[in-house]
Amino acid sequence: MIAIIDYGMGNLRSVSKAFEAVGHQAVITREAGMIHNASHVVLPGVGAFGDCMSNLRQYELVEPIKTAVRSGKPFLGICLGFQLLFSESEEFGTHEGLALFPGRVRAFPKEHQLKVPHMGWNQANVQRPCPLFEGIADGANWYFVHSFFVDPADRQITATTTSYGVPFTSSIWKDNVVACQFHPEKSQAVGLQLIQNFGRWK
Repeated sequence: MIAIIDYGMGNLRSVSKAFEAVGHQAVITREAGMIHNASHVVLPGVGAFGDCMSNLRQYELVEPIKTAVRSGKPFLGICLGFQLLFSESEEFGTHEGLALFPGRVRAFPKEHQLKVPHMGWNQANVQRPCPLFEGIADGANWYFVHSFFVDPADRQITATTTSYGVPFTSSIWKDNVVACQFHPEKSQAVGLQLIQNFGRWK
């Protein structure tokens, strides 16, 4: 069973429907026991970093998330759920993240005069092979909606990069954790392939 963590924010139903579409059972939950017993865990997210961290604390989800990651079970972070895995964010002030990986969530540089948020289709270029990208072409297009990007302290965890004024890490992979800035549940065929791969991942 795949647990999709519900902390009161995010596109939970669309993520759940994407798993259903490829034949994987997924449950939306904020119960620590269900997260503990799940074979796979997904942390989605839409919204402001600080608000999301506040909700995670309110619903006592910080430790269940950290325990799930440290347990070795497959873990997928999506969009803000990707950003929350890092040390801190500069979105509307400085906010502490889950700190499972060292790094900072930064704003796109204003000097490039690009529209923010970065919204729409863009390429993800593979930097190192990742099991969740099996069957997906290098340079495939994914759907993005975000105003901030992850700057990991350890570049070795970067799986793909994307360019939007500046190159940035658009997904990571380390051990049992894969996380992506783009939305696979909104990325049509390639997104469903990634979700299918995640559900099969052991």
